[in-house]
Amino acid sequence: MNYKAYIFKLLFRIILIIGLILGLMYTLQIEKNSYATLLGAGLLYLLIDTYSFIKRRFVAMDDFFEAVKYRDFSRWFPEDRGPKDIRFLYAGFNEINRTIKEINSQNQAQYVYLQKILEMVDIGIIAYNLETGDVLWTNDSFGDILDIPSFKNIRFVENRKPELYNTVFETYNREPNSISIALQNESIKILISDTVFQVEEDAFKLIVIQDIDSTLNKNESESWKKLLSVMTHEIMNSITPISSLADTLQQNLQLAIAQPKTKTLALEDLNAGIKTIKNRSEGLLKFAKTYRSLSKVTNLNLQRIHISELFTNIQLLMEPSIRAKNIDITFHIESAKLELDIDTHLIEQVLINLLLNAVDACKKKDGAKIKVEASLNTNRDIVIKIFDNGSGIPQDILDNIFVPFFTSKTTGSGIGLSLCKQIMLLHKGRITVKSIENEGSVFSLIF
Repeated sequence: MNYKAYIFKLLFRIILIIGLILGLMYTLQIEKNSYATLLGAGLLYLLIDTYSFIKRRFVAMDDFFEAVKYRDFSRWFPEDRGPKDIRFLYAGFNEINRTIKEINSQNQAQYVYLQKILEMVDIGIIAYNLETGDVLWTNDSFGDILDIPSFKNIRFVENRKPELYNTVFETYNREPNSISIALQNESIKILISDTVFQVEEDAFKLIVIQDIDSTLNKNESESWKKLLSVMTHEIMNSITPISSLADTLQQNLQLAIAQPKTKTLALEDLNAGIKTIKNRSEGLLKFAKTYRSLSKVTNLNLQRIHISELFTNIQLLMEPSIRAKNIDITFHIESAKLELDIDTHLIEQVLINLLLNAVDACKKKDGAKIKVEASLNTNRDIVIKIFDNGSGIPQDILDNIFVPFFTSKTTGSGIGLSLCKQIMLLHKGRITVKSIENEGSVFSLIF
């Protein structure tokens, strides 16, 4: 509407100017000098007014474009004074300034948010200008890993540690690469990767580094904490009753020796106590033996086998005993052509362990069913799944079922699923589980 009103006013002035020019020419022709003077004065006034009318808008636009040129979006144009068409124009300029300031504010907030995230990660990140060496951005972890202070230009590192400079900044690592670097009196291993990117006419290099040693030590420490926690629990469960029973037997034996006439020692009680200690000691030995089995599986005897053949072997071995427990079991293969390069004996052991667990989960279930199937997933990986509609696994222990010696069963050793996971890792595969309590579980072997 503002644009149309401006055009209308401009056209109106142009028509008046044309009319005055024609009138002036006519009065001069008929020699009406007094009228010609009045028309000439009116024409001059209208020309000056039209010039001012057009100039006001262009001056306002020039002011706005000048502010845009210097990125000054804080300027405020008065909307409450001046001609109406200029006030409309100023209102449009102010709206543009408001929108740009909001966009800049959002971008700044996102930048700060991203910067805080990158500062919190323990992975070192740096981006710098390839030509000048000026640092565009870096986080504290980069300096902490390389044991160097904060710097604005990579030449600082070149002057201080030329060997480190050549290794990190001068060498290109398009793919993640593991390298060793010397820092003071020690050597650390880092994983490094980099890429070059263009911003307008400048080329920048982005380098990402990660301290492998500290990451592995941290993961190893967490694994040991879990393992020691479970081992301590299992060992204490055996040692506590052994110690208590041995103390009782010792006290009775000492009393019988000190007071043979009044304190008699029943040989049956002594035999029963020693037998109990023997049984619990054998349990500890069995526990140690199963612990050693975790580290036995290190080499694979790989051979190509059709999954149908693998399933046939398992079916012949397990189906009779499973059906004897009133549990229905079925085997299904998506394609008879599916093959695997595996250590057959080890993968059979994994399937046996998972089927026994499924049987145990279904033992109190009416209409219990177990299904074993093989198929290709969307990533073209071969997946063997073992379904059951048994009791399921409680969510509070689901994350711990692959931890060595962790078990929720009264008679379990907690070694079966740990061994299954290790065998799958040796095959460069993985084992996953999904379970809903009182509805069932599905274990997936992904090759």
